[in-house]
Amino acid sequence: MSDARLVLPVANPDTAARLLETAVDVADDRDLELLVVHVIGVPGQTSLEQARASMDAGPGESVVSETVERARAAGIEATGLLRYGHDVAGSLTSLADAADVEAVLLGWHGRPRRREVVFGGYIDRVLREAACDVIVERVDRDRGPIESVLVPVAGGPHTTLAAEIAGAIARAHDSSVELATVVDSSADETAVADARSLLDRTAPSLGAVESVTQTVVRGTDVVDAILAATTDHDVTVMGAGGSGRLHRIVATDVAEAVARRAESDVVLCRRHESRSRTLWRRLVERVGESFE
Repeated sequence: MSDARLVLPVANPDTAARLLETAVDVADDRDLELLVVHVIGVPGQTSLEQARASMDAGPGESVVSETVERARAAGIEATGLLRYGHDVAGSLTSLADAADVEAVLLGWHGRPRRREVVFGGYIDRVLREAACDVIVERVDRDRGPIESVLVPVAGGPHTTLAAEIAGAIARAHDSSVELATVVDSSADETAVADARSLLDRTAPSLGAVESVTQTVVRGTDVVDAILAATTDHDVTVMGAGGSGRLHRIVATDVAEAVARRAESDVVLCRRHESRSRTLWRRLVERVGESFE
């Protein structure tokens, strides 16, 4: 039995089924148990004890049970949880604090940005506060067959996580992967060589993928260059993160702009700052078990 979990919040049957596809890819590849959760909002004047005794779970209960059944049918260990809370974000971040939670996968509908809100009130807060990796997938577009995956590379832990998730998706669908990084149109050969080195350093994070290409793209605008590249791929997986104030959740706003404007499926990944140490410890433990 897996010793780590992927948390999948669900509410709507259609988006739950959509997110489950990615959840299965990731959980199967990373040997994670799936925890399917629905948060039932409780009015501030009502205690959680009163809510559990008197409030109807509504359609959330059936969404959770159906998603769990589908996950198990796909060969993934899965359990369901109905959670009562005064706010969705607080309930999810408290779940993410558990030591055995490796990541949470959230669905995003691509709604227009509002002043200090980037993806949505609770998504922004989970990105900022969750003590685990966070994956955000845009779910307002149909997901067809996945033959190719694009990973825009900027460096850093968020890009590394994006490559890991892209590798998991590629293995599940026997897809090719393109790693691409953008340099200015006027970049000299030294800058181009540095960009190629960055791609070389990122490639191992994909894991075993049969077909991988590495591309240095020249352009005057990073967002436009990445958007042009997304048209040749079925899924784009890229790092998104940062810390501190809300407007720095998405580094340089590039990931957010691509996620809003790309025609293909987009998955954004934010690695928690302490994850590198945790994952290294888990890797050491697994290597040790292999020699027992």
